[in-house]
Amino acid sequence: MIRLFHVSDVHFGAEDSAAVDWFARVVKAEAPDAVILTGDLTMRARPHEFAAAAKWLEGLERPITVEVGNHDLPYFNPWARFVTPYKRYAALERMIERPLDIKGVSVVPLKTTARFQWRLNWSKGHVGVHALQESLALVEAAPADDLKFIACHHPLVEAATRMHSSTRGGRRALAALAGAGIDAVLTGHVHDPFDILHEVGGRSVRMIGAGTLSERIRAHPPSFNEIRVEGKAFRTVARVMD
Repeated sequence: MIRLFHVSDVHFGAEDSAAVDWFARVVKAEAPDAVILTGDLTMRARPHEFAAAAKWLEGLERPITVEVGNHDLPYFNPWARFVTPYKRYAALERMIERPLDIKGVSVVPLKTTARFQWRLNWSKGHVGVHALQESLALVEAAPADDLKFIACHHPLVEAATRMHSSTRGGRRALAALAGAGIDAVLTGHVHDPFDILHEVGGRSVRMIGAGTLSERIRAHPPSFNEIRVEGKAFRTVARVMD
């Protein structure tokens, strides 16, 4: 059995120290095959927040892939946001959208953040044409028999959670990805876990959201998802901090 730990929205700078330590202890004790982090490592994309995040991730000592969340874009520095939005990720560069060597499972990144949008709330999701094309090409290149998981920050469609993603281009992206043969979309952003079967284009795709390890909880306490894969079947267990 393959075991993947799907975690999101740690928000260093507003992290729940007890939850962060709890997750690290569980990783050390259970040694999952890989950790998938779907964005918002930091609260305000400050250098010391990224430094703390990098130290924590490296201490897990497991294969890790990281997606970028909206909170990981510079907040107080417009020049950095528009010109060098990911520069502060330098310490984490090797983990960003890192391919994972997991026999039978392909994890494909999809960018849902944007440094600019034609709306007031830039924290919401956006799937551009180029980002979607890149992900579709990676899905097509993946081994035909693999389970194919998309990893991105924002849910592509709403999941009846307290917080909304309002992802522009999300429904179109989900339809295209479903047509390419994906099995699930792993996301964060809304700070509550969910696992919903979504029918699109005659195909069933699982929409799986992780909770948060930060102080910014919504309806659920700090949590992460454990995804258990056996052959072509998989199930999700929400691991909630006691």
